[in-house]
Amino acid sequence: MTLEETMRELERLGSPQTRKTYLRHGAPEPLSGVNFGPLGALKKRIGTDPALARALWSSGHTDARLLATMVADAPALSWAELGAWAKALDWHTLTDVFVTNVALRSPHAVKALEWTRSSSEWVGRAGWQLLASLLMKSTVLAQEDLSPWVKRIEQELPTAKNRVREAMNSALIALGAQGGALQVAALATAKRLGKVEVDHGDTACETPDAAQYIHKVQARKAGTAAKTPRASKPVAAATKSAKPSATKRTATKSAKPSATKRTATKSAKPSATKRTVTKSAKPSAAKRTATARTRTRA
Repeated sequence: MTLEETMRELERLGSPQTRKTYLRHGAPEPLSGVNFGPLGALKKRIGTDPALARALWSSGHTDARLLATMVADAPALSWAELGAWAKALDWHTLTDVFVTNVALRSPHAVKALEWTRSSSEWVGRAGWQLLASLLMKSTVLAQEDLSPWVKRIEQELPTAKNRVREAMNSALIALGAQGGALQVAALATAKRLGKVEVDHGDTACETPDAAQYIHKVQARKAGTAAKTPRASKPVAAATKSAKPSATKRTATKSAKPSATKRTATKSAKPSATKRTVTKSAKPSAAKRTATARTRTRA
């Protein structure tokens, strides 16, 4: 699809209700108000289209930028272009979608964690959201010493910008969800920080309590582990043993009539002697002739 065709389709798919919702959440204009369901369907129709993604992103149109993150060839974006997209972020939903669809899939994802030090509210949010996503959705940081991140959150969150505080809270939850000493440190930090205040505007959104969510994530992980069937291999073995053994199969085969029985069965047919006897029951030619002569004389 061309840029013009895509923009017309976005306008067609937009709805007044979704537009109002986006505006309440801080989305900038221009926008059509296309829900994520239709956006996902449109993304499937387009597929991956780097040129279109760049054009959509450059348009500045809110819905077009959301779609751009979906059709971009994220692994192919250079570090410079990834940074340019991050600098153009202008509201929290677009930031989070950009992190999930683009930054997280980029080979520069770990390097992009330096965004956490940005003075820009949206670039800073992208950095902390990326940290949370890397912890929860990948294993690239599994061997890293993550304790400095907990210390930074405790030091920087109280004075961080509004939507950055929200992302730092998400990162703290993701750190605590790793378990062990990191969980202990994250829970202690959450307790000292107390409730994280975030202005969500004219919405019903609330900032999750970090300590509660860390416990929830751990409970969910424990529940998933408990549901994993450990006896799957023995069951498979039992299933296999349900097949007839070699002995049983031999016995089954032996149930077929033996050669002796088949011979006996065949012998049940009238023998040559019996057939001869049967034939001899008919009057012989001599008898038939004699009978005929006797009748003539009579």
